[in-house]
Amino acid sequence: MPPHPHRPPELAWQVFRGSDVVRRGLLTRHQLRGASWVRLRQDVYADARLDRDHTLACRAALLRLPPEAVIAGPSAAYLHGVEHAAGFKDAVHVVLPAAVRADSQPGVRVHHAPSAPERNGLLVAAATCSAGTSPDWDASVTGSASTSPGRNGLAVGLTNAVAVTATAVAVRVGGEPSLPRRPGRLLRTAPPACAWETAVWSDLVRAVGIVDALLRMGLVSRAELADVAARHAGRPGGRRARWVFGLADPGAQSPPESHLRVRLVLAGLPRPVAWHPVRGPEGLVLHPDLAWPAFRVAVEYDGQWHSDLDQLHRDRRRLDQLVGAGWLVLYVTGRRVHREFPALVREIRAALVTRGWRP
Repeated sequence: MPPHPHRPPELAWQVFRGSDVVRRGLLTRHQLRGASWVRLRQDVYADARLDRDHTLACRAALLRLPPEAVIAGPSAAYLHGVEHAAGFKDAVHVVLPAAVRADSQPGVRVHHAPSAPERNGLLVAAATCSAGTSPDWDASVTGSASTSPGRNGLAVGLTNAVAVTATAVAVRVGGEPSLPRRPGRLLRTAPPACAWETAVWSDLVRAVGIVDALLRMGLVSRAELADVAARHAGRPGGRRARWVFGLADPGAQSPPESHLRVRLVLAGLPRPVAWHPVRGPEGLVLHPDLAWPAFRVAVEYDGQWHSDLDQLHRDRRRLDQLVGAGWLVLYVTGRRVHREFPALVREIRAALVTRGWRP
């Protein structure tokens, strides 16, 4: 029978600095290399039972950054609940006040706030954490700020007039600030701010998919996007953010649908509508994945189709209903999107032209 793994209670389900635990005598260097722990980055380890997700990557990154660091951009979107915004191996995005210097590390993208955030309307976090709170990165917000809950933590954003430096202090265990007592909350920028950051920092197609999800989940509104775009208009990336926000559609039901929609627009086709309601001849309201209502052309992505015979029958009936309502429907597979996109664009363009579109 294999020996019971040595796992000190203080380190159960935690992320920690290896040098700290060795200095305190909780583990030896040899024990750190055991199966109970996983090395995440230089001198940063975690309980091997933790899920390998972007939350874990964020927790690991913060241990090697100044305490003012706040999770931002697509990483903040993930913590707000947009699961496709980032994965375990994706870079962690953080924002720091202009006066706090820290270089980017492998797997970490460091962004700095402008030197005069009150002039640019920058949303930055301001928070402190004390022992006795349940999370290790919890916060009580100071200043004129808004908070919104999300995945495993708090979000904060400052108004134009207030620029406060973020300070997050890990819960202390035996006087060691780097050994949190229990899995905690990660401070991140509020949804409108992380939408702007994502629009500026990320690939255009992926950024629109993340903003689509923030809108669909009700984490941000179009009015909030317009407000944050206006307040950041003078900053680098302001025009790009407005472009991304203009392409966003809360009706998109999945990242592949969002990505296809944006790629079709970039290919020169008119902008389709996601999840447009269409009443069939039997009164059933259908929602094709992408639609051009003015031309009664629709695209169904392969996520709506299945190999199960019963589901296949329902899909066929749904297609018949759309055709019966006078729509021209094109069925698109993920394989064609990835391998035959130019041919796919030509087919959709031809369908639109036959229905009256003039390029």
